[in-house]
Amino acid sequence: MGAMRIAHFSDLHLLDLEGIPLRRFLNKRLTGYANLRLKRNRVHRASYVRAIAQEVALQGFDHVVITGDLTNLALESEYALAKEVIEHDLGLDPSHVTLVPGNHDLYTRGAQRTRRFFAYFGDYLKSDLPDLTTELATGAFPVVKLRGPAAFIALSSAVASLPLLAFGSLGQPQLEALSKVLQHPEVTCRTPVFALHHPALNPKSRLVTLLGGLRDAAHLQTALQQVSRGLVLHGHLHHRGVRHLVTQRGTLHVVGATSASLHHEKPSHMAGFNVYRMEQDGVLGAMEAHVYNPGDHRFHTVSLPG
Repeated sequence: MGAMRIAHFSDLHLLDLEGIPLRRFLNKRLTGYANLRLKRNRVHRASYVRAIAQEVALQGFDHVVITGDLTNLALESEYALAKEVIEHDLGLDPSHVTLVPGNHDLYTRGAQRTRRFFAYFGDYLKSDLPDLTTELATGAFPVVKLRGPAAFIALSSAVASLPLLAFGSLGQPQLEALSKVLQHPEVTCRTPVFALHHPALNPKSRLVTLLGGLRDAAHLQTALQQVSRGLVLHGHLHHRGVRHLVTQRGTLHVVGATSASLHHEKPSHMAGFNVYRMEQDGVLGAMEAHVYNPGDHRFHTVSLPG
């Protein structure tokens, strides 16, 4: 077999308000809807998401990682639209897709109470190590998929929060489960590819972290100290980039994908998807971004720093 090719996209922010009664906006969605009217609906385009999903399907990747914010307001209609795009435009068997929720997917207490993310995407959340999971509002995590030289480890950082807040948290039970996953022999013999919505490395600003960062990022970094190599994939920031997490045994690439629906003048923010190469011995190879051009509906490739 040749090298494994992994595609990664994020932050679909699919919107569908058709038939939604006004009373459904008498919560955090009120500020979210105001944001949509003022800005977000002009820059996030569902057609870009479909173009990306179709291109990823066309290229025939071995595995696809989607790092959250599939919906905008966590409405059932948006979940149905996201599921339709993933099932039909991407069209991969759920066993070849690693999927995690973002803060928009758990936008309200109702979405949390009804376990809406799991209700729509439960088929994508089946772990190869089911005994090493903990029950969350979004499903049982971590979700582990053992595929060739890679161990895909999906983590849920989504929590329901007050208006104007977008922070994430893994929680102690999930972090304890992750530590057990990392000790499992089927994982230790593979190169891990972690997936979560919020970045594992917070910005320097404490205020920004409190408002929209991963509040227990330091605990996650501690859990990863025994990992020698791998990828930590995330979204949330709406721009692509690579940072590095130095552990006691090596270095992990922390790679962000931009929003798959975002129209932006900066190439680093414009919609697209990332591609990672992993050799059969688990060594990570080239990383690149495929940036969407709405003018000719094609993608141009740029290298991501290693």
